[in-house]
Amino acid sequence: MEEVLLKDSVLAELIQRFGPCTLKPSRTNPYEALVYSIIGQQLSGKAARTIRARFFAFYGDETKCPTVEQLLQTTLEEFRTTGVSGQKAGYLLDLAHHVHEGLLDLQNIKKLSDEEVIAQLVAVKGIGEWTAHMFLLFHLGRPDVLPTGDLGVRKGMMMAYNLRKLPTPERMQQIARRWKPYRSAGTWYMWELANTVNKNR
Repeated sequence: MEEVLLKDSVLAELIQRFGPCTLKPSRTNPYEALVYSIIGQQLSGKAARTIRARFFAFYGDETKCPTVEQLLQTTLEEFRTTGVSGQKAGYLLDLAHHVHEGLLDLQNIKKLSDEEVIAQLVAVKGIGEWTAHMFLLFHLGRPDVLPTGDLGVRKGMMMAYNLRKLPTPERMQQIARRWKPYRSAGTWYMWELANTVNKNR
């Protein structure tokens, strides 16, 4: 992998600076990962954890994600009593519906191509391309993902390649072409650069 990435002189400097890429797939159950993602939308990490624990506790254990069947039996009012908004309740119910009906086949999702995974995920209300890209990166461990909608990656690219403004998705694809088939690692280095700058402020 490094042999490919080192061909990009800019990325080569970042590899020397930050060391080997440590991006590893999560062991979280895919269904649970999507539930976490929906609950955490537009919330700080602390707020998301608090609401998630309260929501899970409604089903008997604040550390255990409710099953698809449990979600489908939950009313909108019950969602609201746990702090989950009506909009997110609708998203969670749509996720449960897609899984229950086999429209989102999480049992066999690892066998699908990146494009097929994205297509199945974005068909669920509340799951967009960014969430689908994060799922590919952090839960399936796919090696060639470039999340063009991620602000951290865009900022990292702007700084690394001395761009005057945040790159468009087309410009990002152009820059990352030389990273193929390891664009996930290149993405990680962009995050590392952006995070380092943020920490120093």
